[in-house]
Amino acid sequence: MTKTLVKVPFRADHVGSFLRPDNLHAARKDFEAGKISGEALREIETKEIKRIVDKQIEAGLQTVTDGEFRRSWWHLDFLENLNGIEGYEKEKGYIFEGIETDKHHIRNIGKISFDPDHFFIKDFIDFKEIVGDRAIAKQTIPSPNQLFEAGIRNPDIYPDIDEYANDIIKTYQDAIKAFYDAGVRYLQLDDVYIAGLSSPDFQLTEGGYSREQLIDLALRVVNGALENKPDDLYVTTHLCRGNYRSTWAFTGSYAEIAPTLFAKEKVDGFFLEYDDERSGSFEPLKYVPEGGARVVIGAVTSKFGKLEDKEEIKERIKAASEFVPLEQLCLSPQCGFASTHHGNELTEDEQWAKLKYIVDLSKEIWG
Repeated sequence: MTKTLVKVPFRADHVGSFLRPDNLHAARKDFEAGKISGEALREIETKEIKRIVDKQIEAGLQTVTDGEFRRSWWHLDFLENLNGIEGYEKEKGYIFEGIETDKHHIRNIGKISFDPDHFFIKDFIDFKEIVGDRAIAKQTIPSPNQLFEAGIRNPDIYPDIDEYANDIIKTYQDAIKAFYDAGVRYLQLDDVYIAGLSSPDFQLTEGGYSREQLIDLALRVVNGALENKPDDLYVTTHLCRGNYRSTWAFTGSYAEIAPTLFAKEKVDGFFLEYDDERSGSFEPLKYVPEGGARVVIGAVTSKFGKLEDKEEIKERIKAASEFVPLEQLCLSPQCGFASTHHGNELTEDEQWAKLKYIVDLSKEIWG
């Protein structure tokens, strides 16, 4: 019998990705070098996914993920396997604070649509079987807004941004239906793009459009993708400012996007980064409707292993509750522990300790 969702996000929740163990790194290198088969690599991935599912349950979490162990990037593996999108190597990678990422990226080569044979669907079916009735299996995918990143849209294929947006909406509607049919009941959309729209570091990607117009478009795309969502499918948005080897991509509070996104995005929860001063104040949370989406305060960093002071975290939650009722708040790390296969600068033991810490703290705060 499958567990029934009652309210998500959970008081103690998490974003999704986990540090890849050394044997998985080695297996992927062997596969890329032609030393082992795809089947052999998948067996190793499955073994490690089973292990981390057990570890998440042992930590006391009510929802678990596959750690994103079958992908290299939090977003590119999903996006480059959509029809009309391909992966390629750029001249430069993403620029983070003090570091340049790997150069792999995606581009638009045709009309965009969802491939019903997308490998993420089979991956979830296998993952859900591993989890069984022990916890809620959460699926994470990049937000449809990630396709508005600079340099992806081909103006020869999509000269009109609205046509591009409409095809992305339809693609995600089909993807969401496929995930739902596969058994997904908790879906998370990871959105760096719209978080960037609230940052002074962000360069507008579309000439002729104001920041406000792009924020409105981003809201329309997400809400359009969710238009036909079944009532028993719970969807959250994670807003991220970049997470690569414990570095970040940009700064900025949520003030610019809050009046639109927090007030009007039709999701069940927002996962928000609040682990350092880059996030700004909690004041933008005042736009979240009372009784509406839950707000997951990412006050525990996933970038480093040292545990935060317990009383400081409680004070952060108390401060957030001045703008959103305490009963509408939750706690999590600010991001995953390995948004790419490289992982952040902490150990596995520190990773699991962080999650157990969050579970214990949530019980002290909410009972």
